[in-house]
Amino acid sequence: MSSDYEYSDEDVDYYDDEDEDMLSPQDDDSDPSDEEMDMDTFGDDFKVPQRAARKSYEVEHESLPQAAVVKLKAADIEHISGIFGVDASTASLLLRYMNWNKERLIEKYMDNASAMSVAAGISPPPKAPASSSAAGPERSQGTSSGARSGALRRPTRQTPAPAPKPEPFVCPICFDDSQTAFSALSCDHTFCAGCWNAYITSKIREEGEHAIRCMAEGCSTIAPDPFLHTALGAGSATRERFNELLIRHFVSSNPNLKYCPYPSCTYTVSCPTAASKSALTTIVPTVTCGADATPPHKFCFGCAIDSDHRPVICGVAKMWLKKCRDDSETANWIKSNTKECAKCQSTIEKNGGCNHMTCKKCKHEFCWVCMGPWSEHGTAWYSCNRYDEKAGVDARDAQSRSRVSLERYLHYYNRWANHEQSAKLSLELYNKTEKKMEEMQITSELTWIEVQFMKKAVDEVEKCRMTLKWTYAMAYYLEKGNEKELFEDNQRDLEQAVEELSELLESPIDADAISTLRQKVTDKAVYVSKRNEIMLEDTAKGFLEGRWTWNVSVEGFD
Repeated sequence: MSSDYEYSDEDVDYYDDEDEDMLSPQDDDSDPSDEEMDMDTFGDDFKVPQRAARKSYEVEHESLPQAAVVKLKAADIEHISGIFGVDASTASLLLRYMNWNKERLIEKYMDNASAMSVAAGISPPPKAPASSSAAGPERSQGTSSGARSGALRRPTRQTPAPAPKPEPFVCPICFDDSQTAFSALSCDHTFCAGCWNAYITSKIREEGEHAIRCMAEGCSTIAPDPFLHTALGAGSATRERFNELLIRHFVSSNPNLKYCPYPSCTYTVSCPTAASKSALTTIVPTVTCGADATPPHKFCFGCAIDSDHRPVICGVAKMWLKKCRDDSETANWIKSNTKECAKCQSTIEKNGGCNHMTCKKCKHEFCWVCMGPWSEHGTAWYSCNRYDEKAGVDARDAQSRSRVSLERYLHYYNRWANHEQSAKLSLELYNKTEKKMEEMQITSELTWIEVQFMKKAVDEVEKCRMTLKWTYAMAYYLEKGNEKELFEDNQRDLEQAVEELSELLESPIDADAISTLRQKVTDKAVYVSKRNEIMLEDTAKGFLEGRWTWNVSVEGFD
């Protein structure tokens, strides 16, 4: 990142010896101390704070409160309003129609402004001109008739009839003739204020609409913001809800922005680095919103997973979660209750006590216990003593081969689920640790601040279990090879360190060995943090360098 304090040799002007007199001080009375001024005398006033280097598994992002997002939206509206020369409400409708894509809007509006205004619901479509072809022949026919008669009629003087009294306007929705306040959009469809208020409120509160059309059937005109504000009245809760819907539409339409998914959190995160799908093949965009929460709100900017799924990229993480939803319980049940036919490999469930099985698909008869052909069992109907028969051995080998995929999946799933369950029990671990911290404070001379090492260790364990959980999802899809072996070596070292630290945290408190426990827990927590760092760093660099290959097709990879 460039800085205002950085410079290069190209920016420096060099002077010849002839110019030295121009630059030398001419006043002999000048204070020599001014020439030898030491910048250190100013302390930290002139020191530039050094920003910590961003790690390879971190992404640059910015947390925005709601007020900042409102300013971004207002800036886009002002930008379009200035270019097109329209008011803010018109610019807002145009931007909402184009999903806040300023570049596409400018291109289309400059091409045909009228068509864009009609498409965005700002103005009604032009009416087709009335045809006058029918009136022409009638006039010519009347003229010829009068000419043939040859008689000129004498005009008669008539007294003009009094103008009819105009009937009061009645709202076509409620037909309430007592209403006196009416309003209409640019389409001139007029309705009473009460119907407008009820209609707009229903659209906003119940349907979550931010683009509210005219109530007339078939009319596509959109109500502008000032019209809606007037219809709802100042200070209305529905008006606040409408403004919130506008902000949400602005954020959801902007690929650089994403709302924090945590309940009741109003912060938005800006992360342009992860705005494109191609970027999600090399980074895991885990971001943190600016809410003052413990623990901080962490989530993935690139997908709908509301948690930190490093080190695995979004495409693989979504594949794994889908497989777990579809296969985990089914796979466990199949493994426990079924076997495959030795002939056609169909999955068969035993639904009776007899070991004589018949495949419904291929009609192959076999023994449920040894999987050998039933023809070799003689009269041993309810017991099997043919374990070593060659056909039975071959059948069991075929069944084992067919279940390799299932066993492999369960290997990774069970370990993934184990760490997920351990992470869910973190609240219970926090409560136990807090009681131990209180016990340490009572039985030793340590202060409450000094016993915080236990809580920090629990934080580290929880964070590393999340990393370990997702490493098993990644390992399941990694292609066999040296890279996978190195990955699993890092995984093993991290898991071993985490389990050792967890064991220290679970151990009972010995009043005479608190200082020793403190040293062991602190050292092990530092080591665990370092192993986690190595795991995340190496995996992130592997994505950037293209080291990882997959055993299935992954979105974004050739």
